[in-house]
Amino acid sequence: MALAFAVGVDIGGTKIAAGLVDPTGRIHQVVARRTPAGPDKVVAAVVEVIAELADRARPGRLSVVGVGTPGVIDRGTGAVDYGSSILPGWSATPVRDLLARATGFEVVVENDARVMAYGEAMAGAGKGFEDALYVSVGTGVGGAFVRNGALVHGPHNSAGELAHVLVPTTGAIRCGCGRPDHLEAVVSGPAIAARYFEETGDRLTLQELVTRIAGGDLVAQRVLEAAADTLGRALAGLLAFRDSSAIILGGGVLQIGTEFLLPVTRAFQAEAIPPLRGVPVLAAALGRQGPLIGAALLALRTRCRAGECHR
Repeated sequence: MALAFAVGVDIGGTKIAAGLVDPTGRIHQVVARRTPAGPDKVVAAVVEVIAELADRARPGRLSVVGVGTPGVIDRGTGAVDYGSSILPGWSATPVRDLLARATGFEVVVENDARVMAYGEAMAGAGKGFEDALYVSVGTGVGGAFVRNGALVHGPHNSAGELAHVLVPTTGAIRCGCGRPDHLEAVVSGPAIAARYFEETGDRLTLQELVTRIAGGDLVAQRVLEAAADTLGRALAGLLAFRDSSAIILGGGVLQIGTEFLLPVTRAFQAEAIPPLRGVPVLAAALGRQGPLIGAALLALRTRCRAGECHR
């Protein structure tokens, strides 16, 4: 039987990206749009990218669509149980039903951090680890656990919602839920940039901040290290509660590279209880394409479980 493809969609606060992905995790085509304002417009933009990729696929080769989106997702309905300010008005949006009706494809919807985690577990830095914690630090902060190749959801579909972990400091912005003392308010990309603005008066994008760090800007380096230290210590506490064999870090902030990864690792090792100090802290291997790959592979796996696996 001919190789079947899935479309993987990553809905972010600033960009919607989608890729045509085969069962090995290889991306064959990628398209992107800026994320518009309003749930109806977001759904319409996603329909557009799916249609564009469907037109590029050979007839009959596209089998299913996987979508990663911010928020707590109801696994039964594919609707957003709880959103955040990253996508205003997104709560209660029936994403799966709207997209399935508009495109005619079977649609699988999952939290964006979970699809990143699934992609890394199946085809990236998490391969070989039976149990791992995945953390995405970008516009927001997300997390997920993968155990023996399967995502851990919990009875309320909120396992891994790291954004809302309390931290002993106040961020320069508020978490997507409105709290200033949550992890997302301190270590997300916008939080790091906002702290830099507080100290210098310069309002920068994350990419501009990366350039400043690489150029030896001491304030930028100090702000970044403070955020990384908070994240590392929070992860040490989390693993003391819920043991894992590895921590995989991904998301837009990881484009900074070792200047972020190393202080996270140092803080984790300094705070972790002795049995956990050897747990590796690794950079995600799939980069920005991880969520696309993960969403597509998860959708293909769901179809396989239903007895409709095509290769």
